[in-house]
Amino acid sequence: MNIFSSLLSGPPKASQATKQRRGIEIKSEREIEIMRQAAKIVATVLKEISQLVKPGMTTADLDKYAERRIREMGATPSFKGYHGFTGSICSSINNEVVHGIPSAKKVIRAGDVLKVDTGAYYQGFHGDSCITIAVVEVTPESAKLIRVAEEALYKGIEQVKAGAYLLDLAGAIEDHVKSNGFSIVEEFTGHGVGRNLHEEPSVFNFRTREMPNVKLRSGMTLAIEPILNAGSKYTRTLSDKWTAVTVDNAMSAQFEHTVLVTDTGYEILTDRSKV
Repeated sequence: MNIFSSLLSGPPKASQATKQRRGIEIKSEREIEIMRQAAKIVATVLKEISQLVKPGMTTADLDKYAERRIREMGATPSFKGYHGFTGSICSSINNEVVHGIPSAKKVIRAGDVLKVDTGAYYQGFHGDSCITIAVVEVTPESAKLIRVAEEALYKGIEQVKAGAYLLDLAGAIEDHVKSNGFSIVEEFTGHGVGRNLHEEPSVFNFRTREMPNVKLRSGMTLAIEPILNAGSKYTRTLSDKWTAVTVDNAMSAQFEHTVLVTDTGYEILTDRSKV
């Protein structure tokens, strides 16, 4: 998710990134352990949703499930009420890029490309993650888009370690996406995460001179989240003032993990394979 004043979860507006130049937090061991628990809650919820989603359900059904499970595990939904957002998840389908509002009117259908983004606030700290789900059988192009989006996330994460730079991971993501013929949504970025849902620094998914090339330090916690479109990289926001869609109605996919920077590399705090 992200950080803008008018939008909610998902990457922050890239145009805001140049304002974020101070206050990158280094978490203590105690704070990191709390974040592990917050992130585990998020990973658990997303894993469960990936297993239960099926055609005929609504995005409101998923939202209710996510909120109930987050609260059962002793946390509160990070997204609900954030800048007025009404859901505990962002649920974006097909050409919807980010910030889709859960609704009883949005029925999930076979062939849909469904993005589910959620966060949990636990003992003063947030975890944040997003997955893209291929609902039953999707088209070969959509399947490739989803696969490359997830691969791009891990290409970026593989660059993370103390002493590396943010643009190292941005470049790795960009190269993988473009070599596979897809576009990177540049209007939104990843972000720091911790005591606040959105913290410094902005984590770009492409090479740019619009941000300071921050040197990573052990104890930083980052939400890395590449967003790929099958067509144009540009988006527009619907009249609900939240949902961003592709300008050409092409499919979009996104993956996100909360990642801890360590001296020797990284730890994926929202790793679903460990819950």
